[in-house]
Amino acid sequence: MSNSTFGILADFVAVLHIAYAGTIVLGLFLILCGYVMRWNWVYNPWLRSVHLIMILIVVAEAWLGVTCPLTTWEIELRNLADQPFDGHSGLAKSIHFLLFFDAPWWVFTACYTVCGFLIILTLVLVPPCWKKPQEPAQQIW
Repeated sequence: MSNSTFGILADFVAVLHIAYAGTIVLGLFLILCGYVMRWNWVYNPWLRSVHLIMILIVVAEAWLGVTCPLTTWEIELRNLADQPFDGHSGLAKSIHFLLFFDAPWWVFTACYTVCGFLIILTLVLVPPCWKKPQEPAQQIW
């Protein structure tokens, strides 16, 4: 494969990374909004379970000192493309601006942990509904 192909693949991984992080953060916000606006989908147990699992993976990685596999994968692809970690494209630079900050590791661990606690709190305050909604009885007239 050519350098540009590896660069495109690295950009794709960066997009996946921001989509994963965005799903966690935006999901929390939308669940809270959905509770206020009475949106039925916020009670979906499968959606809420996946959302919880996603943040638990991030929190576990942070507490165990494990580098995110998406970060590792992107670094390897950038090296194969002979690109800096933040890439050459405007897309990659924008994503890196949103995802990566120059801060001590404990700041990230604290932020991820707080986000995890907030998501668990939403499971208590806005619990998912595991029962199938009952259909109204049909009238026989």
